[in-house]
Amino acid sequence: MRDIRVSDITMREAAASKALSLSFKEKLEIVKILDRIGVGSIEVEGIESSKVDSLRIKSIASLVKNSTLAVPVKMDDESIEAVWSAAKGAKSVRLQVEAAVSPSCMEYIQRRKADALIADAAAAVAKCAELTDDVEFVAIDATRTDVVYLAKIIDAVVKAGAKTVTVCDAAGSMLPEEFAQFIADLYEAAPQLKDIDLGISCCNNLNMADACAVAGVMAGASLVKATSYPMGVVALDNVARILAAKADSLGAQSHVRVTELKRAMNQVARLCCDERSKAAQFTGTVSEAVEGVVLTASDDQDTVMQYVERLGYSLSDEDAAAVFEAFKKIAANKERVGATELDAIVASAALQVPPTYTLEGYVINSGLSFKATSHISLRKNGELVEAVSLGDGPIDSSFKSIESVVGKHYELDDFRIQAVTEGREAVGESVVKLIADGKVYSGRGISTDIVESSIRAYINALNKIAYEEQN
Repeated sequence: MRDIRVSDITMREAAASKALSLSFKEKLEIVKILDRIGVGSIEVEGIESSKVDSLRIKSIASLVKNSTLAVPVKMDDESIEAVWSAAKGAKSVRLQVEAAVSPSCMEYIQRRKADALIADAAAAVAKCAELTDDVEFVAIDATRTDVVYLAKIIDAVVKAGAKTVTVCDAAGSMLPEEFAQFIADLYEAAPQLKDIDLGISCCNNLNMADACAVAGVMAGASLVKATSYPMGVVALDNVARILAAKADSLGAQSHVRVTELKRAMNQVARLCCDERSKAAQFTGTVSEAVEGVVLTASDDQDTVMQYVERLGYSLSDEDAAAVFEAFKKIAANKERVGATELDAIVASAALQVPPTYTLEGYVINSGLSFKATSHISLRKNGELVEAVSLGDGPIDSSFKSIESVVGKHYELDDFRIQAVTEGREAVGESVVKLIADGKVYSGRGISTDIVESSIRAYINALNKIAYEEQN
């Protein structure tokens, strides 16, 4: 049985069509969802002369553990090197060389003549092949191209090192039978395709993209490009379900986890939908973005988890159940549960782990005439480790001392202190949220000393990060 790879192109289509404006955090969340459900590859936008683009790709690369990260390059060495440098942190990277190959697009988009385009595409593929074994050539508008010319460019890029060639039906004007015949004619004209993977991309102008994709698979294609949110191309959930239901008759299967599809697609839709909440456009902390959330005892687990996800957390089923159980206990005694309470519930109920770091002691010096100094002593797996740091206040210096002990800097996404009892000896609770590899980790600390509660909250979040890194 043939393996069919499904490549998600949601983020690339969103950027190309300008139909959606996804924030940085939304892109990271979508990547985590797609990587979890088993898509073969996740395609992202390339670099357009921007350090921000490079940082975006590096951040995404650190999250992709199961899928292949596919990134397009321009047909020049500088672009190829820049993309590779940003993406190489992923477990598996595919560099994509694209070219508009139809006569109507070649001169106006590529600004090249037919023979020059073949030479430049082959040179770009060869450069990519020096960096990675996984190189894809994407023939844009292939269905409106002469098959003989298409076969020439395929021959050139395959010889240069392309392991995947994708043909795109940008017009979306073919019926399934016509598209299947196009694939069959292409195999006959370019027999080199039998030794590599043939990918297909179909537009949905006639509402037949999914059917054309299945017809293409039946004709021999082994990669299908699709989106996890409706964007006028092949729908990921539809094609994955068809491949799962008709695996025997098609003699082909994908490895997308169809049992998790509905939930995953709902999560992506919440991140992508046109009427997104202010959280989608918010540039501050995640918890501030959902400050207006109000939950009650009548809300079910799915509803609660929607808001937990919007707070920035990605919980296992076990942690989700623990958080919902804790939520029910709180909601039974409160008329309403807001974002602050929900954040504290997650911090206290989810991902409780054996401590890698424990607080041994601390000394804080601060005053009006000099900068705050913090001396922190931690035990890491029984070994005493210490650091001293200066900071803008006792809490800032304490966090810097902890970072010195750990040897890493983590982005502080949120920090809150609140009293949980009344009176002069009030107990203070601190919640610290750190970002590591694009994921939010929340820690909680309680003490009559707000500095100590803050230190304990930071260490609590740090232990969760250390546990996941070790496991």
